[in-house]
Amino acid sequence: MQEKFVNVDGNKIRYLESGVSTESIILIHGLGASAERWEYVMPMFEKHYRVIVPDLIGFGYSDKPMVDYTMEFFAEFLKDFLSTLGLKTTNLIGSSFGGQIAAEVASNEKNTVKKLVLISPSGVMKNTTPALEAYVMAALYPNVEAAKNAFEMMTGGKKVDQKIIDGFVKRMQLPNAKMSFMSTLLGLKNAEITNKLPRITSPTLVIWGEKDPVIPINNAQSFVSSIRDCRFYKMPNSGHTPYVDAPTEFFKVVHDFLK
Repeated sequence: MQEKFVNVDGNKIRYLESGVSTESIILIHGLGASAERWEYVMPMFEKHYRVIVPDLIGFGYSDKPMVDYTMEFFAEFLKDFLSTLGLKTTNLIGSSFGGQIAAEVASNEKNTVKKLVLISPSGVMKNTTPALEAYVMAALYPNVEAAKNAFEMMTGGKKVDQKIIDGFVKRMQLPNAKMSFMSTLLGLKNAEITNKLPRITSPTLVIWGEKDPVIPINNAQSFVSSIRDCRFYKMPNSGHTPYVDAPTEFFKVVHDFLK
């Protein structure tokens, strides 16, 4: 696993890369996260794919410019990131907010996205949830106790690895981290994905944690019924991040779909 940096539209972007296959996958993290969120499944994927995992602009250890972090901004960023790396076609795997970005790109770039995997994507939920509210508060007032509470709520009460908590607190204390987080949150309130889903032509797999308390599974139907070539997999006993809760099962389901 190599840590790399690349310049995208004048911004320094950090990403992790491993694997030497000609078949590539891009793993896109959610709101307030970083590339490390995927660390439990990356070793499995790298045996079969070239795995590229960016810190999205505004998050992790990528630059955080003073801009409006709209969905259009993130979609344009991802498109330019792929172009900078010379990837004309690839498979996109996006979690939560990252799933919404992946869906946005797939709806506009029909020839770029070979296959699409969306994990509990945002974009259709109208009301907030206690777990999401706890996460937002932990981002605004980053401390170990608040972060531990938020992550345990997100997993449905399961024990959370301490390094996940510590990493989140450290990242949210970086310069401009709270600004980009809140700007993204405001941008999400104005981002409607439903009417764009029918434009997605890439074969799609939607995965949802059965016990997701952040974006509950009843939001899945909007995606499954609107995307023309779509499969659905419910991850039993998983919360908002099944690739953390049940990495082996998650890998198998996604790998079977991508093969």
